[in-house]
Amino acid sequence: MKYIETEIPDVFIIEPSVFEDERGYFLESFNLKKFKKTIHPITFVQDNESKSSKGVVRGLHFQKPPFHQAKLVRCIEGSVLDVAVDIRKGSPTFGKYIAVELSGANKKQLFVPRGFAHGFSVLSETAICIYKVDNEYAPEYDAGIRWNDTSLNINWGLAENEVIVSEKDKALPFLNEFDTPFSFNG
Repeated sequence: MKYIETEIPDVFIIEPSVFEDERGYFLESFNLKKFKKTIHPITFVQDNESKSSKGVVRGLHFQKPPFHQAKLVRCIEGSVLDVAVDIRKGSPTFGKYIAVELSGANKKQLFVPRGFAHGFSVLSETAICIYKVDNEYAPEYDAGIRWNDTSLNINWGLAENEVIVSEKDKALPFLNEFDTPFSFNG
């Protein structure tokens, strides 16, 4: 398993070692000991799964403290553009993002630390994403940033007329419209 650092510290792309033969393939998708050694100690408490159609954009979501979450995201079927946006006050990369294609074919994963907004767009006809989180879901602490915030200028890999967004996500504020609850601890 390779842990690839990105331009934003603490955000990692993880590429598993895949063993393929005529029967199919095998991979180790998570190893706590290696994760703790390479990234940092973590305890994942919940696994989530979503299935979405082409053009769906989910995000950009996060939970406010004390229910903030780190996520380990993978796409097991289809293809998505997965995005992590730094929303930590005082961070040198505040408002910057990492975008990586995750797919059933490339088997990559993205580690999204606490203090980041997360979202993805579906590039294939359908996609199934699964992700681990390190804190329980708390609806009253659920928050987000508008997916098409021009200050972020995210290229979601879709034409404007292809995008499908929930009413909830359409109503999310822009980054400059709220006081982020996260601080950078350098």
